[in-house]
Amino acid sequence: MKEFRYTIKDPVGIHARPAGLFIKKLVEFKSVITISREDNGASCDGKGLLALMKLRVKQNDAIIIKAKGEDEAAAIEAAQAFLSAHL
Repeated sequence: MKEFRYTIKDPVGIHARPAGLFIKKLVEFKSVITISREDNGASCDGKGLLALMKLRVKQNDAIIIKAKGEDEAAAIEAAQAFLSAHL
């Protein structure tokens, strides 16, 4: 299992447009991906848009992305790149 922590920088937090693009990127991978809030431990399937939106991640909230499976390293790398560029 691979994982990383990321603090959201976008002033609006994770909102619909980038969330949709993020999920679209994550569904390309076979690994099981989970996203959780560091502050309260709430987590969701990393490939579900509505689940991600229900986490209500705001600016300065830290999230933890975990990937487990045959392409976990590539999934984590793609998630890091996307978050750094968009959120």
